[in-house]
Formats: sequence, C-alpha cells, structure tokens
Amino acid sequence: MHTVIEPKILYFGTSVVLISTVNEDGTPNLAPMSSAWWLNQSCMLGMSSRSQTVQNLIREQECVLNLPSIDLIPAIDRLTLLTGRNPVPEYKAVLGYQYESDKFGVSGLTELPSHLVKAPRVKECPVHLEAKFVKLHPFEEPSSLVVIEVRIEKVHIEEDLLMDTNSNYIDPSKWNPMIMNFCEYFGLSEQLSSSRLAPVFK
Repeated sequence: MHTVIEPKILYFGTSVVLISTVNEDGTPNLAPMSSAWWLNQSCMLGMSSRSQTVQNLIREQECVLNLPSIDLIPAIDRLTLLTGRNPVPEYKAVLGYQYESDKFGVSGLTELPSHLVKAPRVKECPVHLEAKFVKLHPFEEPSSLVVIEVRIEKVHIEEDLLMDTNSNYIDPSKWNPMIMNFCEYFGLSEQLSSSRLAPVFK
C-alpha cells in the first residue's frame, strides 16, 4: 500500500562533501554540503548562491571536494553552523549561524597543499578531488539555489582504500562514506550483492 505525502525535503541519500575554497583575502574556507551528484569526470553541487563557498567558486574558479568517512562526523558537526560570510547574512543568523574565519582550526582538521588549485585539501578525508569551475546553472525561481558544475582535475585517494589488484580503482568494501539521508548522517552497511547496473570494466 502506498500513500501520497508532501515531504519538505527529498534527501533520499547523497554523499556529504567538504568543500574547500579560497576567500577573497586569500584565507581558506571550509564548508560541508550534501547535494552532490557525479557523472564521468564532473560533479554537480547544489547550493545557495548567497553562500561564501559559491561566491569563492565563482571568483576563484576552483575548489577541492573532500569526501569524509563516517569517523569525521564530529568535525563536520563543528562546522555545520559556521559561515565565512562577515557579517552573517540575516537568513543564516536566524538559523543560528556564526561567522568563523578559521574553520580548519575550529574543526580540528588539517590543511594539505593541493597540486593544481590554490584551495587546500583536508588531510583527514580519504578522498580529495581538485576541481575547476565549469558553469553555474540557476535552479529554480525565486529561490537563491544554484547548481555549480565542476570538472575533476586530480584525484587523491588514501592508499588503504585501493584495490589490491588495480591501484587505479577504489575497493568499495573499504570505503565507508558519510551519507546524508533525509538530513541525518548514515554510513554504509555490508555489500548485499554484485551489480550489473554500472559495471566497472577492469
């Protein structure tokens, strides 16, 4: 039996992404988000155009997409109600956001230099994706939501996650990403079966 409902959100399950960008004064900004999807070498990021991250992306044309595993939930929580915008936009102040210039320090995370972009990587994240801005896509009116298209230029993977038989592939049994499922954090359970939906040809 199915029933019709009107849910406020439709976060059925997407990876949490910790985006590092560079502020106008050259300092790093770090922001968690959870509306991302991937295709080939590109990623689509759904965010508010009023966010510091989006403003940095448009200006600098680059970022790093750091993918946290479930052990980093405490660090993500420490960043959740912080913003790099000063003064804090009114709509964020109402939600309890506070300005913070040193997000790496507050979160307890560590900066690593990137190879191709100015934004730093997050050492504690198992996956770092250096990316270049491609295009901004307006999402809906009159909302401030936009979709940022970025192209992945360099992939850094923690060695322990790689397949024993092929060092260019991640072993999915070793990777436990942080998933945002209806605004709550989840990890992955064990593998249920093999899949023919999107086979990887080795």
